[in-house]
This record gives sequence, C-alpha cells and structure tokens, in this order.
Amino acid sequence: MLDTEFFLRWMAATAVAMDREADRLTELDAAIGDADHGSNMRRGFATVNDVLDKEAPDTPGALLTLAGRHLISTVGGASGPLYGTLLRRTGKSLGDAREVTREQLAEALGAGVAAVAQLGGAGTGDKTMLDALSPAVEVLGASFAEARDAALAGALETVPLRARKGRASYLGERSIGHQDPGAASAALLLEALAESAGPRGGGDA
Repeated sequence: MLDTEFFLRWMAATAVAMDREADRLTELDAAIGDADHGSNMRRGFATVNDVLDKEAPDTPGALLTLAGRHLISTVGGASGPLYGTLLRRTGKSLGDAREVTREQLAEALGAGVAAVAQLGGAGTGDKTMLDALSPAVEVLGASFAEARDAALAGALETVPLRARKGRASYLGERSIGHQDPGAASAALLLEALAESAGPRGGGDA
C-alpha cells in the first residue's frame, strides 16, 4: 500500500530529478520552445517541496491536490497549468483514502492524464508530455518499473514526430528531429515514481 510518506518521497525525488536535468530540459526546449522548461520544472518542484515541508497533508490525495494547485499558481508558461492539472486531478481522484494501491494510483493518474489531454487539446502522437504519460499509465497497474520504461520510451519516440500542439507546433517540419521537452520531464516524473517505489519504498506492492 502507498501512504502519504510514499507520495512525499515521490515529490522529493521529482524535485531532485528536475534539478539534476534542468539544463538538459532547457536545451531541449531551446530547440523547439522558449528555453525555459528546465528552469520552470526546477523551480516548480522545489517550491512544491517547500510547501509540503510546511503543510504536509495527511492523505495522498490531499498531498497531490496541494502540489498541483501550487504548480498552477506559481509556474509560468504551459508547464505549470499542465503539471498542476495532472497532479491535482490525480489527487482528487484518489479521494480521502489514507493508503492506496498501485492499481488505484494508476486509475487516478489516468484521470489526471485525461484532464491534461482535455486542457491542452492534445493526444498521443502530437509530440507532447502525453507521449510519455499515456503509455506509462497503461502499464502502471502492472509495475512501477514498466511505467518508468514506457515513459522513457515514449519520450524518445517524440524525436521523429512533427509537433501538432504547443509552442513547437509553430515550427512545423522543423520540430522533427528534436525530443519534446515536456515528454522528457514527464519521463523524469515517472522515473522518480519508480525510484520512490524501490526496495526500500514499498517495492511494486
């Protein structure tokens, strides 16, 4: 079972990953976006953890809802609303349970991904964060490791795609050959989730 401590570890691991990979995310974004994705992700998840340190909710759902609200209100560009919507909707879907199963998290995260798709008007294959999130959600019920691997593969598969949504879509054919920065950061989110569920974090139970 996954309790609030697990989700605190997930947000903390995500902040570490975003900080570590911020320069790479910015480099990816410089090619097809506004060159601010890395700094936005680094700042956004760092401040999420600051908020959670001061006001840690006592249920997984409340924790993710708070994290999502904070991202929406503090992070500029598209990333704040999109990641904020993902976490907030996932949190709301988890409800008031003090512990959830991996399968329940997969279902809730699926609702979060659907909300992101609705907000951005995008789908799989449009060269967005959904290309990493959607395949990850499909296999999360099986294992955290499979979800991580699916997200990483999905992010890499954005390289040959032409962007059809977001800032990169303005580039047309020139967006081909570049990895989508949102998909790359989404893969980091799933990597952090798998890391939090490692041998000392409850395994794949």
